[in-house]
Amino acid sequence: MTNPAKPAAKPSRPNFSSGPCAKRPGWSPDNLKLDSLGRSHRSKLGKARLKLAIDKTRELLKIPADYRIGIMPGSDTGAIEAAFWSMLGARPVDVFAFESFGEDWVTDVTKQLKVDATVHKAGYGQLPDMSKARKDADVIFTWNGTTSGVKVPNADWIAANREGLVFCDATSAVFAMPIDWSKVDVLTYSWQKVLGGEGAHGMLILSPRAIQRLETYTPAWPMPKLFRMAKGGKVTEGIFAGETINTPSMLAVEDYLDALGWVESLGGVEAMYKRSDANLAVMEKWVAKTPWVEFLAADPKVRSNTSVTFSIVDPRVTKLDEAGQQAFVKSFTGLLEKEGAAFDIGGYKAAPPGLRIWCGATVDASDLEAVTPWLDWAFATAAAELS
Repeated sequence: MTNPAKPAAKPSRPNFSSGPCAKRPGWSPDNLKLDSLGRSHRSKLGKARLKLAIDKTRELLKIPADYRIGIMPGSDTGAIEAAFWSMLGARPVDVFAFESFGEDWVTDVTKQLKVDATVHKAGYGQLPDMSKARKDADVIFTWNGTTSGVKVPNADWIAANREGLVFCDATSAVFAMPIDWSKVDVLTYSWQKVLGGEGAHGMLILSPRAIQRLETYTPAWPMPKLFRMAKGGKVTEGIFAGETINTPSMLAVEDYLDALGWVESLGGVEAMYKRSDANLAVMEKWVAKTPWVEFLAADPKVRSNTSVTFSIVDPRVTKLDEAGQQAFVKSFTGLLEKEGAAFDIGGYKAAPPGLRIWCGATVDASDLEAVTPWLDWAFATAAAELS
């Protein structure tokens, strides 16, 4: 059988990984300010750069003035787990899980901290019934499922007069989807997702109600140093002024500042929303005319505009067992990587076999338009081996 012809043009930037994600358009290490490198993060210069990162975050995300913002170790995971270990246990918990990281938070709550919890789950591609959140319970949820391609469309289901705290892992959502700050008490994200920053650092954003919990509640379990945010009934204010718990990478901080500057140059966070929505629209147009693929998130209302996931529905592939389907995906993505047309687009290891293409704002729509013929070519080439 004759192999299909390769497309004529390739994406200018074929990086479609869902984390670390593509750097911003025009990124270069030459754009980074390097005066803080080799200096102490406790120096006047180091603290000023860390404080600037916090202030720019507040300005661009329009975070209320009475919310605290801190830079935490351990990426989004470190930030959200610091909040869990410091604040959970005061009330019952409703935890919502619909992908692998949400499942990790279920494990933290039920098997590590062992608090009184009700778990609400949904399979990959679906969303649990968020209306089951109790007003008098703490609530934990992921705004956007990085591994499932499913998002929570809004925060209308969260009670305005809630008694518990709302903990939100927003690592693939913030800067791509509007956040209703009045409905969130603890929000975390990492630099390496929507902004295309470097890994290892997480952002922790706390409402006044969360601060009150920190100052009035002492958990029953030992607290690792990396999670300690209060002492003697008082929150450690330095964390929210650039005095990090442990040593940060000032190179990563400068890269984060560069990404924030890019957002500012676009006109703000609304421009990021539009870029992500436009990128998703490219993929929706392609899926509508392509018989061998469908979105894993079938309902457009809950479909992510950042971590976009796809199922391969051609009968030659679906008749294979899971191992065979995984092998097909590996062959498919290997062809694209060999050609330099698309990198890192295989589905998450725990997700159903398929594809995952990052459509966040640091990706250009023109590159997504350029990659779709390559996806068709790779499918035809790999499927020919099954015929």
